[in-house]
Amino acid sequence: MMDDDFLIADILANTRTIAMVGASANWKRPSFFVMKYMQKQGFRVIPVNPGLAGQSLNGEKVYASLSDIPDKIDMVDIFRRSEECPELASQAAEIGTKTLWLQIGVMSDIAEEIAAASQMQFIQNRCPKIEHSRLSGLLGLGGFYSGLLSARRAPNRQPPAPTRDGGFVKSRHIETLSIHAGSRPDAAAGARITPIYQSTAFTFDDGDHAASLYNLQEPGNIYGRLSNPTTAVLEQRLAALDDAVGACCVASGHAAQLVALYPLMAPGRKIIASNKLYGGSITQFTRSFSQFGWQAELVNVHDPKAVAEAVAKEEVAVLFAESLANPDGNVSDIKMLADIAHEAGIPLVIDNTMATPVMCQPGHYGADIIVYSTTKFLSGHGNALGGAVVDMGNFDWFAGRNYPALSAPDPAYHGITFAETFGKHGFITYCHANVLRDLGATLSPMNAFLTLTGLETLPLRMRQHNENAGKVAAFLAQHDKISAVSWAGLPTSPYHQLAKKYLKGGAGSVFTATLKGGYEAGSRLVASCNLISHLANIGDTRSLIVHPASTTHRQLTSEQREAAGVGDGVIRLSIGIEHSEDIIADLAAALDEV
Repeated sequence: MMDDDFLIADILANTRTIAMVGASANWKRPSFFVMKYMQKQGFRVIPVNPGLAGQSLNGEKVYASLSDIPDKIDMVDIFRRSEECPELASQAAEIGTKTLWLQIGVMSDIAEEIAAASQMQFIQNRCPKIEHSRLSGLLGLGGFYSGLLSARRAPNRQPPAPTRDGGFVKSRHIETLSIHAGSRPDAAAGARITPIYQSTAFTFDDGDHAASLYNLQEPGNIYGRLSNPTTAVLEQRLAALDDAVGACCVASGHAAQLVALYPLMAPGRKIIASNKLYGGSITQFTRSFSQFGWQAELVNVHDPKAVAEAVAKEEVAVLFAESLANPDGNVSDIKMLADIAHEAGIPLVIDNTMATPVMCQPGHYGADIIVYSTTKFLSGHGNALGGAVVDMGNFDWFAGRNYPALSAPDPAYHGITFAETFGKHGFITYCHANVLRDLGATLSPMNAFLTLTGLETLPLRMRQHNENAGKVAAFLAQHDKISAVSWAGLPTSPYHQLAKKYLKGGAGSVFTATLKGGYEAGSRLVASCNLISHLANIGDTRSLIVHPASTTHRQLTSEQREAAGVGDGVIRLSIGIEHSEDIIADLAAALDEV
């Protein structure tokens, strides 16, 4: 199947008239969405529907068949069952159309053969509305990444030029994506840096434009709680870094977990989560989420049998784990967890905050949804609170367990079904249109801007973080006041092989060390550091230290703390990008005070 972005761009740039087979007069149906959007972008769309023949639909006469249309047709867009496509392909060939396009979920090898024999361009299992809005940048307003990069100004609502000479290039290199993905020079002023759109609301072109936005018939900005142009660039960039469909940025890492889980959960449904999660996540899952009627069960995610038994229960809706755990640096077997989750018909959600996409892209190993605290390494400078939900767009919301938020008609939008209407973009669209609308965990444009700036140096910073962490971990592992160092980069770590499998460039810069002197020794050590900052954060350019038993994990029971790897004598380090000799010297001097 020829589905290259440049081919699709070429088709859209050279198409003027579209015959839509299966066009519906019901505004809630996907075909109506597509027709209205394409008309708005300047295409003429002629509806074909035998049941409506002779009537008018969106200002166009409805025809019973392709052969009845008196005008020249550039593209035939098919909203019918796959088995009907060969006959329709033959009809398209007879009228001499240039392109045969089969909608999302519609595929036919025979139709493709007929198209090839008739020299028709052929696209299947895609939507021209989505492709036009994606390639023109409009879909980017919803956090979806186009896959194309450009240093040229963006034209207004036009599909891209079909070749590299038109200003677009592709890249899969994370060093390039971290700088360029989702961002083009400002169309109005040519500013190369993404502007801060510090606006609470956005104007409408006219009444029809306003109604189309509220009906989700076309992408665009309405109100700052739902979307923002600065934030949308960040969302596209994060999606690009994980090779994902799209992202939804929110106010914090905890907000990201709430937004990611909200479409999947309901009263009485259960989350199966790692018992080695960050302590704040454990509290959120087991206590705060119970106020919604959600249940949470913590399991050892390194025990395949225990995980499989836990997710087998019908009330379970999701499996949740960290790629690289905070604080003790244990590494999840992502592929194993994904296989177990998918066998049970549920999605796998991975918190990738500690690893970042530079070290690990969980979606390549089967994770369906990825969450981040962008506050940490992604921003990297301790100056911007935020979180993100990233969707790979691969989970079939109709085939697994029941997820009515995505697979059933939504009464708030007059009965549209998100997974049907928006396909692989359904989950992130729901996060923006429903979850942010009602829960309001919105990321500020300023924090989006600061995070974008931080992302530009992420690959460079992660290399230095990892290099320094290796040297500090080796120093502590040999110190006579340290009984254990939990860092997967050490050959003695039980997670060393998993780190080599899933992590690139090291084992992360956040890990724990256990002092022989217990609680008092841990407290004294953190108070004795002068270069390393004593505060409850990770992922900063600065080295950070904290005593979890008295701070970040204080709300947990002693049993939960032990399961999470944070006993009384444990200290957590987040190694920064200072010179390693200075970090080690500060720790050595502090250990002398213990």
